[in-house]
Amino acid sequence: MAESSRSTTHFLPQTPQLIIEYCMSSHGYSMLYRMNTTTNENLDFALAVAAAWNSLERRLDGSLGSIRGVSFLEYRLLRALSGAPNSQASRIDLSRSVGLTASGVTRALRPLEKIGLVSTVKSERDARLAMAKLTPAGHQLVSDASSVVNDTMTAILERAPKLSGKLSSVSKLLSSLHF
Repeated sequence: MAESSRSTTHFLPQTPQLIIEYCMSSHGYSMLYRMNTTTNENLDFALAVAAAWNSLERRLDGSLGSIRGVSFLEYRLLRALSGAPNSQASRIDLSRSVGLTASGVTRALRPLEKIGLVSTVKSERDARLAMAKLTPAGHQLVSDASSVVNDTMTAILERAPKLSGKLSSVSKLLSSLHF
């Protein structure tokens, strides 16, 4: 791929690393990291994934925050709870689901509890264990916010039509990075 002096790329590259670069540049964000084929591929990939995630999270934070008043992280926590048995989970289980520490999950859940989206209940098996439980208002917010996330992702992917057809394979690639 020839380097261009322009800040955006107007074609869809074929490698996963450059596809991530395309997604970032096609949405008007300034390029946080430009792929350099002469450096270590592992480092390039790590930085490209981090930059793409950063851009995506910022875009979803903006959409969710302005329409539903929650961040993308809060939405991910609420969605994890909605998919858990009885819509409740321990902080440890939630931390595994969203990639935070258990104390980070506790801090993130406090404001959600204050506004009535989450409640704390004691575990039926272990009274020492506090579980987070999604309230009916939380269920409603997850439903509404899921539409906002879907609409935002549709708008993002409209700017990368060739990527839209490869979502399943890119998702599988990224899922294989979980350790």
